[in-house]
Amino acid sequence: MKAKSILLLLIVLAGAACACSRTGKETASHVADTPLGSFNADSAYRYVAEQVAIGPRVPGTEEHDSCARYIINKLRSFDADTITVQTGTVTAFNGDVLPLTNIIACYRPEIRRRILLAAHYDTRPWADRDINPDHHDTPILGANDGASGVGVLLEIARNLAMREPSVGVDLIFFDCEDYGSHTTAEDDGWCLGSRYWASHMVPYRNENLPVYGILLDMVGARDAQFPYEYFSQLNAITPTIKVWSAAEALGYSDRFPRLVGGAVNDDHIVLTNAGIPTTDIIECNNESTGSFHPSWHTLADDMSIIDRETLGAVGTTVLNVAYKERLQ
Repeated sequence: MKAKSILLLLIVLAGAACACSRTGKETASHVADTPLGSFNADSAYRYVAEQVAIGPRVPGTEEHDSCARYIINKLRSFDADTITVQTGTVTAFNGDVLPLTNIIACYRPEIRRRILLAAHYDTRPWADRDINPDHHDTPILGANDGASGVGVLLEIARNLAMREPSVGVDLIFFDCEDYGSHTTAEDDGWCLGSRYWASHMVPYRNENLPVYGILLDMVGARDAQFPYEYFSQLNAITPTIKVWSAAEALGYSDRFPRLVGGAVNDDHIVLTNAGIPTTDIIECNNESTGSFHPSWHTLADDMSIIDRETLGAVGTTVLNVAYKERLQ
């Protein structure tokens, strides 16, 4: 994930419906909803592990291309109605010219009312946040930062193949998200895949955009919590309410606290600016620093930090949002 400089926000947006806090007593007394679909956390975990086993998925490498083929083959096995592979080139902040492959899978493409679920699958080419300076030029495995969101989306795809949603559901696996700079302007070089996609809007026409989107980023670490991301709450209130309300109804209030987190520069901003208001599910739970998981952009981002319960809470929540969406 990009040098998402986290801006700690100590304000709560007055009047925003999703800014309501919940007490522990209220959460404990809540009777959880019955989950829709059959999200399997073991399967999601396996999809994460299979990506990590490929190695670092840095754009321009064979490992990266192998991961793209892996995702496409999984989507084919999960009977996606259409799969679009968007290719191109982008230029990174340091002048590197990167081959790009975005993967878009559509379920029920004939339905005009649609929602969008997204994650990035590339991994950072440098462990430049590692405590050991000798590791700063080493690519990361990206078990959490990359593979976790993809693993959850693939398990959602498996469910969509078994039970049709009422609305159209599109899954986008973005490339070239994590090739940015920590030392230059905060948006320099990040989210290149989603920016490229937004300039072409594959496979949509302007009049048929999804009504909202949900982005999954770093959603697999043990004991992870997902407070509201600031820009999501500000500019994508509808999907933010849907996600956090669904999590609460399913008994995941501890995972999705109704607190204001940091402001994150991520693919959801690109999608929102493209006309698809998108909320970002991302671990950012340190109230004093607004920091990410300690493994972020280090060699510690491997399978040892991935937790089935976290994957299950996120995946069950997002799948329930998709299945509860109705034609209007």
